Amino acid sequence: MSFLRYLCAVVLSLGLGAVVGHADPERAALESWPNKIWLDVYKSPTCGCCTKWVEHAQASGFDTAVHHPKDLAQVKDEYAIASDHWACHTAVSEDGYVFEGHIPARYIREFFASPPKGAVGLAVPGMPVGSPGMETENKFSPYQVLLLKANGESEVFAEVKSAQEQYR
Repeated sequence: MSFLRYLCAVVLSLGLGAVVGHADPERAALESWPNKIWLDVYKSPTCGCCTKWVEHAQASGFDTAVHHPKDLAQVKDEYAIASDHWACHTAVSEDGYVFEGHIPARYIREFFASPPKGAVGLAVPGMPVGSPGMETENKFSPYQVLLLKANGESEVFAEVKSAQEQYR
């Protein structure tokens, strides 16, 4: 999203938000997050849920570039993402942090606000129903956002128990 588009979106949403409140939680989050984050997203060219996740990231204020590698597993190996953390797409920040899978933008922003020492990124393994990009007929399965560490270990960064929690 260009700066001009960003500025227009903020101005419009501030004006409309004062009249009708924030009906769009992603837009409300964008207004409170001034820093731009660039993500290179590696995905299959035919994966619709990945495309929807990229749209979620863009709507949340992230700049993205989408790549379609011939071997997505090679990308995951290159960034040392353990196979039990794999999902259908991998995003990499310009700082080299990795974000594996359908991670809500709010947690990526939280990560960047204060990157934990020794962290390499976040992961949502698999494809949890109801996570950003995986929305299906008001269905939702609780899931965890994992913190990936440089030593290969992981720990719970956030527990997502409801669809609404993803957008606060």
